[in-house]
Amino acid sequence: MGESVVEKIASHSYETKRQQGWKLYVSLPVLSWALYDFANTIFSSNVNTIFFPLYVSETVGKSESLNQIASTFISYANALASFFLVIFSPLYGTWIDRTGRRKKWLGIFTALSVAATLLMGVAGYSNHANVMFGLPASFVITVLLFVAAKFFYHSSLVFYDSMISSLGNKQEIPLISGFGVAVGYVGTLVGLAVYPFVGEKDYYQAFIPSALLFLLFSFPLFFFVKEEAEKAGALKQKAGFFAGYRDIYATLKEMKKYQNIFTFMIAYFFLNDAVATTIAIMSVYAKVIAGFTAGEFILLYLVSTVSSIIGSFLFGYITRSKGAKKAVLYVGIVMCIALATGVLAFSKLSFWIAGSLFGVSLGAMWVTSRTYIVELSPPDKQGQFFGLFAFSGKVSAIIGPAIYGSITLLFHSYGNIANRLAMGSLLLMVLLGIFFLQKVRPQAPAAPES
Repeated sequence: MGESVVEKIASHSYETKRQQGWKLYVSLPVLSWALYDFANTIFSSNVNTIFFPLYVSETVGKSESLNQIASTFISYANALASFFLVIFSPLYGTWIDRTGRRKKWLGIFTALSVAATLLMGVAGYSNHANVMFGLPASFVITVLLFVAAKFFYHSSLVFYDSMISSLGNKQEIPLISGFGVAVGYVGTLVGLAVYPFVGEKDYYQAFIPSALLFLLFSFPLFFFVKEEAEKAGALKQKAGFFAGYRDIYATLKEMKKYQNIFTFMIAYFFLNDAVATTIAIMSVYAKVIAGFTAGEFILLYLVSTVSSIIGSFLFGYITRSKGAKKAVLYVGIVMCIALATGVLAFSKLSFWIAGSLFGVSLGAMWVTSRTYIVELSPPDKQGQFFGLFAFSGKVSAIIGPAIYGSITLLFHSYGNIANRLAMGSLLLMVLLGIFFLQKVRPQAPAAPES
């Protein structure tokens, strides 16, 4: 017997919705926007997470005690980059709201991050005999260039993240956000293609090709994604360089009016504290605690990346069906399990479990939090709240690495116990994040238009 009329109609309706879903993902603006996530994740994974920490560990960490000092170097370098972002990120959002310009500043900060990363590679190849502050001069210069590259990279993300609001409607944004993060983590897999060309223990050789890949895959966004201001045919009023601080002060005075979003930013502060710090130190932690070689860590990172891709897509749909707040809560719970497993790990198998779970939570964190900011922010202040969102995240990205680095420095004579204690501090941060997330009240329904 053939299909009934009702079954045929239902089947056609499902197929139409499915095609519309895939058409959303492959539309030129959305795909080009997602490819920038692909591009910048190459920097984030290759430079920030893998090769820079391995380079520092190889240069400084010559014993169990010195491995803790290497962790301190890495943590403090990340904290310094975040400190500069804290100073400037509140301004970025206000520039967006007042001028409507995103691509201009996104392009500037992308170019500066690429240039600094290229120079990291040049410094790595330079004469290692020269000494500065008792360390190889090339090492000191590379660390300072890393601070600059990371600062410019994170500055670009404020403008990039805020572009999502113009790519789809309320129902589409969680899916677009998840798609962007998932495509970004595919960039991780492509970025790791440089590993076979990196000499044994010469990890600085990865910096130049990573910078070039970052630049190459960022181009589609600048050609195929139009700004709302461009579509409207006119830009908003020009903003003075420091005008943002006045607007932010005015917003902070109205904190009671925007209590939900400020409470969420406190929650995000603690959650991102754990995320940012784990990203920065995971390669060294795996090396000193479980004895992972560089090749083994690359494989672990690949597995974590696949988990991130799955988590990104999965939590796009979870966010749409359960709501952004519940989705963020689920991410926090997964992260707690991952960090607890890492703290108590005594075998490589434990790291495979922790790495996979952390990968899921990492991909999902960007999807859920970015969507929740759109949901909580009034449209006319969306750019400003994305700037404050980055501000909250980057303050935590100072505090987290600074605490981690201080713990490893203070307890370095105790060997690997120092790293376990430092990792335990991140678990505490996630629990605090979950506590404040629960304080965010449900959104009141929007008033009907007259």
